[in-house]
Amino acid sequence: MCWSLAAALLLVFTAVSFGLRGSTGANLGSFQRGDQAAMVGLGLVGAAVILLFTRPRVEADADGVRVRNVLRSYQLPWSLVTAVRFDRDAAWASLELADDELVPMLALQSVDREHAVEAVRELRRLHAAGHATTPAG
Repeated sequence: MCWSLAAALLLVFTAVSFGLRGSTGANLGSFQRGDQAAMVGLGLVGAAVILLFTRPRVEADADGVRVRNVLRSYQLPWSLVTAVRFDRDAAWASLELADDELVPMLALQSVDREHAVEAVRELRRLHAAGHATTPAG
């Protein structure tokens, strides 16, 4: 969906740029090629912002979990994670850390229903296995 929205936004801004011709009104100036290029540039920037929402990922193994959200990424060993949470009314799952901080996992959203639930179950299984192999300290 993000790719379609980004392409549509770019097409709309490009089409609008072709309409920027002639006077700006009341003889105060006229549109130039730079104005047209700026409109296409704004479309590119807008499309890039929309495509940021395709970044979220969660990867986990026996050693830890790697979370990539829209702007930030985290690499956490299981020893820092106290719980994998997916609260009933939450929009997405999260990791609860030892210092009571929550790390959102935007890749696991409630709108994904059963897929998200299965992914959270697998994360909980890996979390439990990671804690079972971590030496007590």
